Amino acid sequence: MRRMKHLLAIYSGQTGHTRALFDAACQGAAELGDEVELRIRPALQAGLEDLLWADGLLIATPENFGYMSGALKDFLDRVYYPLEGRKTGLPYVLCVSAGNDGTGAVRAVERIVTGCGWNRVAEPIVVKGAQQAADLARCREMGQTIAAGLACGIF
Repeated sequence: MRRMKHLLAIYSGQTGHTRALFDAACQGAAELGDEVELRIRPALQAGLEDLLWADGLLIATPENFGYMSGALKDFLDRVYYPLEGRKTGLPYVLCVSAGNDGTGAVRAVERIVTGCGWNRVAEPIVVKGAQQAADLARCREMGQTIAAGLACGIF
């Protein structure tokens, strides 16, 4: 019998825009609930033990001043060195709720996770301003994609 895969979903945000994108991605991932266990954590509450548990990672952050949220940066700072060399190849996906163009937030996250040796398995989703139904559908599909890839052993 195959071991159930584990997907850690972390988010930060204050306005609800990021949470809506995150919730849509988690709903997509939850569709594979018989094969993939989903653990949802706010970035400030997530820690090393969550990442050691995880087979994949779903990240949602707002763009703050052209950068990722401080809460997500705090999470990555807390786990970077203790995790070093322990989760190389971890598949991840990213969605950003942007007030500008989102590129700074994406670049900042990717710089750190590249240092961790993690693998992006889908293009980041950047939603500028208020999200539309199509944006939520894309996030839901992203959640389905990482969960299905984990379930099938592709990632």
